[in-house]
Amino acid sequence: MANINKEINWLLKEKYHNQPTKQFTKDIQRLKEGEPLAYVIGFVDFLGCKIDLSKKPLIPRTETEFWVGKVIKDIPIFCRMLECKCNSIKVLDIFSGSGCIGLAILKNVKNSKVTFADKKKKCLEQIKTNLKINRRLIRTKKSKVVESDVFKNIKGKYDYIFANPPYIPIKNKNKVQKSVLEYEPKKALFGGKDGLFYVKKFLKQAKNYLNSNGKIFMEFDPPQKKEIENLIKKYKYRTYKFNKDQYKKWRWVIID
Repeated sequence: MANINKEINWLLKEKYHNQPTKQFTKDIQRLKEGEPLAYVIGFVDFLGCKIDLSKKPLIPRTETEFWVGKVIKDIPIFCRMLECKCNSIKVLDIFSGSGCIGLAILKNVKNSKVTFADKKKKCLEQIKTNLKINRRLIRTKKSKVVESDVFKNIKGKYDYIFANPPYIPIKNKNKVQKSVLEYEPKKALFGGKDGLFYVKKFLKQAKNYLNSNGKIFMEFDPPQKKEIENLIKKYKYRTYKFNKDQYKKWRWVIID
């Protein structure tokens, strides 16, 4: 009960600016029925960007925001190794969903140019909406939205590739929160029986789209660490470094 009251108070503050209306009462009912707070409010903040969720993409997670924020802080260090000298940084945000990662890059990384890629038309529409909503923050930056099943329609090479693929194993479906299963897009959650279906497809091809000294940043499910390490070795990447999230769980890897 305490949790639902907390959500109601947050809803009142964020969506209604502490001015309850008839719609507020309806939204309380949506919360009581289990709909995620982010969908009821209609947006979330992600590293200073307003991420609209009207098309019901996967809700950006705090774990993702944590590691993307760390990468953004380290990009000046990575840039010293890039041939482009940071005059123009080409970034691919693949499995983009709401576009939250790419938008955070555009807002916070100087001279960045981002290609957003997703195979779902609703996500492509959502990304375009979020680019418009945040245009004041990214007005001097360049972006492109591409419909692509992994790398199918991707051309050229990039300095940085950010990937947050569907990675939950279907066998772990019963461990997923009920509201997530009922409301969030399953195709953005589950990555086959072992959760590695899209990870394998991605890692098999990603090096072909990476500039010299470029880097890949990929999120994964903590128990997959060893299997992902084996895949990195199998596809003959040069180096890699696994990193933990704010909850001290293995969550993301840097690959080059």
